[in-house]
Amino acid sequence: MRLKLFWAGILVILTCPVTAGNAAMPEGPDDNEQKAIALVDRMEEIYRGDSSRAKMTMTIETPEYQRSLTLAAESMGTEDSLIRVLSPAKDRGITTLKLDKEMWNYFPKINKVIKVPPSMMMGSWMGSDFTNDDLVQETKLTDEYRLTLNEDADSYNITLVPRAQTVTVWGRIDYIIDKQKLIPLGQNFYDDKGEMVRKLTFSDPKQFGKLLLPSKLEMVPLNKEGHRTVVKYDELVFDPKDVTKDDFTLRNLKSRF
Repeated sequence: MRLKLFWAGILVILTCPVTAGNAAMPEGPDDNEQKAIALVDRMEEIYRGDSSRAKMTMTIETPEYQRSLTLAAESMGTEDSLIRVLSPAKDRGITTLKLDKEMWNYFPKINKVIKVPPSMMMGSWMGSDFTNDDLVQETKLTDEYRLTLNEDADSYNITLVPRAQTVTVWGRIDYIIDKQKLIPLGQNFYDDKGEMVRKLTFSDPKQFGKLLLPSKLEMVPLNKEGHRTVVKYDELVFDPKDVTKDDFTLRNLKSRF
């Protein structure tokens, strides 16, 4: 399912930022669900662009340890993205390639490319609290969920409930959006029994070029005490001229850098 973002998140949640400027909420029919759809579609678009390049720090915390990874990411459109681990040294060169709905990982120590099968989509990405499915984003929220909008003075609060035909592990998603800035504030994920199982928070809005975007994401799994993953954008460039289709190939997945 889609986290956007993104940023949600992280590949495409981590690698596909917006190209349009921050603007007023799209106009549409004065209908609760239609207004909610317009808002969520805008949030999903906010991390998309023709292409982008980013440098990020991902910190994984557990009760036993804390580790940080420096990541370099590129994206083109909504289908193609590439993330390389720059540090620490023991993980340097591990690379993830996403082409549409398919995903591969390259492990330089064994010089092997491994395709991620559908059965592993809910598995952890790089030991973090984000999943492979978060990166692939196989479904569109407004197609697969029914939306209900509530709002207060500061935020839009949208409840998403899966349609009967939707295949998902989530029984409900709450989406919180800053009313003034029209940027995401958070997403809460519930199981089919109505229990909240993870929480994604967007914070520290910063200006990247002409755009105001959250620069920090924090994912907390509520069923794993003491666990959290924080992703911070250190650099973000839109539409760099040297990002091309040739960057998103299995051959480039194994290239030295």
